[in-house]
Amino acid sequence: MPSYSKRSKQKLETCHPYIQLIFNQIITEFDNTVICGHRGKVAQITAFMRKKSKVNWPNSKHNNIIKYNTPYSLAIDAAPYDEKMKAIDWNDLSRIYYFAGRVMQKASDLGIKLRWGGDWDQDTETKDNTFNDLVHFELDLT
Repeated sequence: MPSYSKRSKQKLETCHPYIQLIFNQIITEFDNTVICGHRGKVAQITAFMRKKSKVNWPNSKHNNIIKYNTPYSLAIDAAPYDEKMKAIDWNDLSRIYYFAGRVMQKASDLGIKLRWGGDWDQDTETKDNTFNDLVHFELDLT
């Protein structure tokens, strides 16, 4: 059975308890790695400048501590982990999409609203995205 590395656990612990609940269950079913939970100022500015994020500090749900006045990140970046490669296979988009579907279904089963970076407008159409962030999941606070 897969389990999180110490580093993934530490990153997951920076996330909202609902996100922790989802991903602590997902890891028992699907091997994955947590890339990012809370993102500090320098990391967010860097992500924005590298066009890995559409929002600058402090407007990302990864930066929630200031904007949303919570000690937890309202977003997580997580991706399938390829045990053979000992890394994320960024070229295996079908596996990344499959993983996202599993995460979204788990959230739904738990009654938690998530928004995924592969379907920002939540219309179940993925081809209408103008910015794909396929490993990004955030609590939907609407």
